[in-house]
Amino acid sequence: MGCNTSSEAKSTKEEKDAQENQENTNTEEKQKQPAEESQTSEAEAATKIQAAFRGHQTRKSISMKATKPSQEPEPTKSELEAEFRADDKELCNAATKIQASFRGHQARKQTQVETKETKTQEEQDKEDIEKIDLTDPDLNKAATKIQASFRGHKVRKDTTN
Repeated sequence: MGCNTSSEAKSTKEEKDAQENQENTNTEEKQKQPAEESQTSEAEAATKIQAAFRGHQTRKSISMKATKPSQEPEPTKSELEAEFRADDKELCNAATKIQASFRGHQARKQTQVETKETKTQEEQDKEDIEKIDLTDPDLNKAATKIQASFRGHKVRKDTTN
């Protein structure tokens, strides 16, 4: 063991080279990971900056539209009457069509509101029915009275026919 043979020297040298290569590979991988992480964080940062700028642009354009004075003044009643004649059938038909469409829209909207109110009323009625005490003797007397009244009405109706 005292003396290194050429094969032992080669294997020792190869082992050192292999260790160095592995260390280099590990170092390169470590360098790639931060680079990838920095790329994703840069992309996220760029996205945030773009979103903020787009929001700024939108708010600016909306405020410009709101503060921008109307370019044409509203026509007066006499100007409108001069432009649109009452005997123009095509114009009257168009106006009628617009009015009918709007009235339909209003009716649908009103029906939708009433439907919502009805649903809440139905729910309230169900809750009230569930709260009724069916063992109450006054309730039975009232139900008997209503039934008797209806039967009398039905008999009177059938005998007159």
